[in-house]
Amino acid sequence: MRHFLSLVDLTRAEIEHLLDLAIELKEEWKAGGNTRQLGGKTLGMVFQKPSLRTRVSFDMAMIHLGGQALFLSPNEIRLGERESVADVARVLSRYVDGIMARVFAHDDVVDLARYSAVPVINGLSDTSHPCQGMADLLTILEKHGRIAGIKITYVGDGNNVARTLMFGAAKLGAHVAIATPPQYAIEAQYVALAEQFAAESGGSVAVLTDPIAAVADSDVIYTDTWTSMGQEEEAASRRQVFPPYQVNQALLRGSGAKVIVMHCLPAHRGEEITDEVADGVHSVLFDQAENRLHAQKAILVELMA
Repeated sequence: MRHFLSLVDLTRAEIEHLLDLAIELKEEWKAGGNTRQLGGKTLGMVFQKPSLRTRVSFDMAMIHLGGQALFLSPNEIRLGERESVADVARVLSRYVDGIMARVFAHDDVVDLARYSAVPVINGLSDTSHPCQGMADLLTILEKHGRIAGIKITYVGDGNNVARTLMFGAAKLGAHVAIATPPQYAIEAQYVALAEQFAAESGGSVAVLTDPIAAVADSDVIYTDTWTSMGQEEEAASRRQVFPPYQVNQALLRGSGAKVIVMHCLPAHRGEEITDEVADGVHSVLFDQAENRLHAQKAILVELMA
């Protein structure tokens, strides 16, 4: 891998390799600390959107691996405004050994990769959230012991997190169900692509509008905020549409006995998920958040070591 922009770009073998490496690095860290595989290396971190997990997990991952991270706020770069994305890539890649960018437009991270002389990692774009996707797959693998053959259901807005989970799970042979309101469904071209991946892996993809039908016999139920960053003006109208898609105790009753509940955070408790579920016995929200650190270490080592 030269860059890490979307799970669409990775083969099944490459995803499985990153998961194996993440498990190895996590075990090494828990046993006393990681070796300094990135000693002397610097990761430049470009942010258009604020973050807790993305900033801290990448920062700490670099420290654990012997390197350092440089935080660049939206006001410092103003990507594509103060100067072109291409020029930012050309300049920044002369100073650092890798670039992580958390952006709005996916084209911006693609252009960073096109013009950068060092690896570029998509820390989030409006289209894709592959670092979250790797942490999600790692968490599912840890909790269920496998991904192939299990049922993973996403309930809520058909956003970047939903697309990424769908692509990764389909590539690894899971049975994926996506339940969204019709007007907030994942775009048909992305569903078709995931169906192609599932056909190759032995998995399946089902798109529904009924959350109760979708979660039947699920091993994983995943949700995310109803209103993502950049959509704040839609918040009121979305709150009128999404309540039937809330992940609550009643919805869990139709799922499998060993179901785990996931959320990429931050959670708007009382909207897409209730306190009872977020803090309940099925919740793995904070194990999932921790796994951002370990999954991203694997990406960093693969690209920068």
